[in-house]
Amino acid sequence: MATTSSPLKPTDLRIGRRRSHVERVVRFVLLAAAAFTVLISTLIVAVLFTEAAQFLLRVDLSSLWADGWYPRRGDFDILTLLIGTLLVTAIAMLIAAPLGLGAALYLSEYASPRARRTLKPILEILAGIPSVVLGYFALTLITPQVVQRMWPDANPLNIAAAGIGVGILIVPIVASISEDALAAVPAPLRDASIGLGARKISTTVRVVVPAAVSGIVASFIIAFSRALGETMVVAIAMGASGGALRTWDITQNGQTMTAAMISLVTGSDNVKGDTEAFQSLFFLGLVLFLLTFALNVLGERFVRRVRHRY
Repeated sequence: MATTSSPLKPTDLRIGRRRSHVERVVRFVLLAAAAFTVLISTLIVAVLFTEAAQFLLRVDLSSLWADGWYPRRGDFDILTLLIGTLLVTAIAMLIAAPLGLGAALYLSEYASPRARRTLKPILEILAGIPSVVLGYFALTLITPQVVQRMWPDANPLNIAAAGIGVGILIVPIVASISEDALAAVPAPLRDASIGLGARKISTTVRVVVPAAVSGIVASFIIAFSRALGETMVVAIAMGASGGALRTWDITQNGQTMTAAMISLVTGSDNVKGDTEAFQSLFFLGLVLFLLTFALNVLGERFVRRVRHRY
């Protein structure tokens, strides 16, 4: 004789005490981790602002507009570092943007599944090469074989080689993120374009790329930020010297904000020379933080504006 089960009661749906206790513990741990991250970030920014403000109060503001960056002499020309940083980043993006986007288009639209399974891991391995290795590569190969062949009078330590080295470093970032964005475009969009008689190249350029433009722009922004903050490649290829003159010539020695910071602290906990030289590290860190923050905010607004939902 079949037995009928009794209907469920509200008390049967209650979570057990042990499970409820575990849930509360997990929630507290996750909340503490999130709060700790926010606290650390806030403290870092607070220290940057505080120390940078002290530096600006102590230093003669006219020294911020000198002929070059020589902190041990008391010359803190920030424009020298901004020019060097932007030149290196611009050269890097001129290399990484077309190469990375081209690789992403091939992997997403043209490569066979077998080729994609082979090439994408190789591309991602390139991202794992230490930056110090790329810096040495730029110094020993790019400078003599590329830069000095184009400009025989180029300095052995020059901005162009550093930019090319950083560009090679960020190619995998552009390629990987752009390929993910292109692969996320719905297949019916491609099928509709081909069904209307469009060629493969027309479908790729006029349908797939515009549909994935938000992800492509995001890859450019991340790569740009990575190039801004790169240290070892520029320190080796361009020389982490104690100072540099202001220059727009990419064949000559220059200085970036990150390279200037590492040259100040290399080999000593306290920088010798001008008393405010060490304090300038926090000022440079604040400027670099504000540049990166502004870039990410503007990029996020642009991505939201052009993002398509399917």
